[in-house]
Parts: sequence; C-alpha cells; structure tokens
Amino acid sequence: MIELGSHELLLVALAAIAAGGLLYVFAYPLLSGEAKAEKRKVAFLSPGTARKIIERQVDANARRKQITDSLKEIETRNKRKKLSLEGKLVQAGLDWSRNTFIAYSCIAGLVLGVLLFLIDKNIILALGGALIGGLGLPRWYVQFKAKRRVKKFVENFPEAIDIIVRGIKAGLPLGDCLQIIASEAQEPIKTEFRMIVEAQSMGLSVAEAVERLIARLPIAETSFFSIVISIQQKAGGNLSEALSNLADVLRDRKKMKGKIAALSSEAKASAGIIGALPFVVTALVYLTSPSYISLLWTSSTGELVMIGSAIWMAAGVFVMKQMISFEI
Repeated sequence: MIELGSHELLLVALAAIAAGGLLYVFAYPLLSGEAKAEKRKVAFLSPGTARKIIERQVDANARRKQITDSLKEIETRNKRKKLSLEGKLVQAGLDWSRNTFIAYSCIAGLVLGVLLFLIDKNIILALGGALIGGLGLPRWYVQFKAKRRVKKFVENFPEAIDIIVRGIKAGLPLGDCLQIIASEAQEPIKTEFRMIVEAQSMGLSVAEAVERLIARLPIAETSFFSIVISIQQKAGGNLSEALSNLADVLRDRKKMKGKIAALSSEAKASAGIIGALPFVVTALVYLTSPSYISLLWTSSTGELVMIGSAIWMAAGVFVMKQMISFEI
C-alpha cells in the first residue's frame, strides 16, 4: 500500500470538495427538476399574464399609498382641539345654552358669596366665595357630567360596533345598522348615533357624519371608529372584519384600563387618606378644644396660615393626581 503524507491527503480532500461543489452547481438542478420547473414557469407566464401580475402589484401599492394618505389626512383633521363651551355642554349631555350656563354661574356665585358673608361677615371671603362659585362650581359640574357620560359611552361602544358587524354580515347596509343602534341602544350611544343618522339625512356621507362624532366626543375610541369608516369608504375592503377587529381592540383597552385601575387603587386610597387627614384632624380638634383651633379663622395670622396651607395642599393634591393618573 502507498502511504500518503499529510500534504497529499490535504490535496485529495480539496480536490474532493471542489468536485462535490461542481456536481452540486451543475448536476443538482438537472437531477432535482428545478431547471424544468423554471422553464415551465417561464413558459406559463405569457406576456399578458406577466402584465396582469405587474398591474396587480401596482394596484396594491397604490391602494396602500391611498390608505396611508387617508390616515394622515384623518389624523390631521381630527387632532384634538380645545372644546368650546357649547361643545362641553353637548359632551356632558346638557341642553343648556351659553346664556343658561352664564345665568347658573351667576346664581351659584351670588348664593355662595352671600352665604359666606352671612357666616363670617368678611367681605374678602365673600368675594372669594363668589368667584369660586361663579367660575368653579358650574364648570366642575359640567366636567363631572361629561366625564361620566364619556365613560358610559366607552363601556357600551364595543357592543354597538358588534351590532354593526352582525348587521353587515346579515346583508344590511351600514346606514340601516346605524339606525338600529340609534333606536334601540342605551344612552348615550343612542343619542350620538341618532345624531349621525340625522347628519346622513341632511346629505352628509357616512364618513363625514362619523367625523362629527369626534367633535362631540374627542376620545381615542371615536377616532378609531372614524378612521375605519373613512378608509372603508375611500379604499374599500371588508368592513365587518375591520369593525370586528376594532371591537376586540376596544375591549382590550377596556381590560387594560381595569388592570391599571386595580394596580393604582392602593395609591389612590393613600392619596385620599392624606388629602382628608387635615380636615379630619381639624374637626376632631375643634370638637375637643374649640378655642384652641378657632384662632385659625378668628385672627389675621391664622387666616394667612390657612391660605398658605390651602395652597400647599392644592399643590400636593395636584402632584398626587398626576402620579396616579394614567392615559392609555
């Protein structure tokens, strides 16, 4: 036997690797049938078929661009703006006019100012109470009503979208689905969708009527709904599937809000206890030693101390509210 040295073995191995590479490059396509498949594919793709495929790709790109442009246009047009007084009243579900709100504000300021003047006989305190009553209490009431109404709308909105999805799958047009919600849903869904139907009856398209919903309720849920309707009106597509996905997204947002509320409940309870502690301590001290605590509102120094304490306490409450408030 001929013994090969290390150099000869290395050369033999390199030669074997090179031969295997050449066989893989030239012989494998012939043996595996890839060459025949490529030829059949080229033969099958006639000039007309290739042109149709290219046109289909161009249409898909144009459709994608149209959807992107529609999204940008809707986002630009539906940017959250500061609501006017009339918009806040509509959002709160109140049928007040501007004059009615001003009249209620004057009445609240006058009543609170007179009440404080009769209690303390201090004109400065009475003027401060009148200012708070006239500018603060009515606006707080409107904000409270609006927040509660928006919360109820968000809770029932996915069910309203499900009604639209089932109606479209059953063959009903979108306008009829909106009319069903406007006549059978709960408040405030019923009122808001009735306004959409009334806007359609005035000649507006569905997308334009839904955009008015954002002006009344500038929240993320209505913005998502408007975007889906607008894209479907402009670019087409399966509306029932898109709305079904939107309903799932809104339910997931609702679950996330519930989880955040549960996780932040301890912090909110602590903030409430800290905020109520000065008032509770003042009331208990007044019950046990009225002459001791009454110096805070019977002397000028005590009044200054109370004003400074109120300012610092308001700042602390504001900071705690920002720490425990989360926006999704």
